[in-house]
Amino acid sequence: MNDLHAWLSEQHDGLRTFRIFQHKLETLGRDDPAQRGLCRLLSNLVGSYVEAFDEAPLPVAVAESTYQRLLTLLASLDLRGDAERRLADINRVATCELWQ
Repeated sequence: MNDLHAWLSEQHDGLRTFRIFQHKLETLGRDDPAQRGLCRLLSNLVGSYVEAFDEAPLPVAVAESTYQRLLTLLASLDLRGDAERRLADINRVATCELWQ
C-alpha cells in the first residue's frame, strides 16, 4: 500500500486517477493474495465513486475532499500489522464513505 499511496499522492484528483487506481488494486490483489480482500474492498469503494460521477459533472470541492480522504485512508492501513489490526483496517475500509 505504501507504493500505492506514493503513486496516488503524485496524481491529480480527477476520475481518471481513480480508475487507474482501481487497476493498480486489481494487479496488487492478483500478485499478493494475502491482500486480495483489502484490495477488493478498496476497489469497490473507489468504484462506487467513479460510477456516481461517470459522465456527470464532478464538483471541484468533491474531487479534492474525496482524493484527500482516500490518501488518508491509505496512509492509515498497516499491511504488516497483526491479525487484529488487519481486521480493524478491513472493517474501516468496508464502512468508509469517500464522498457522501
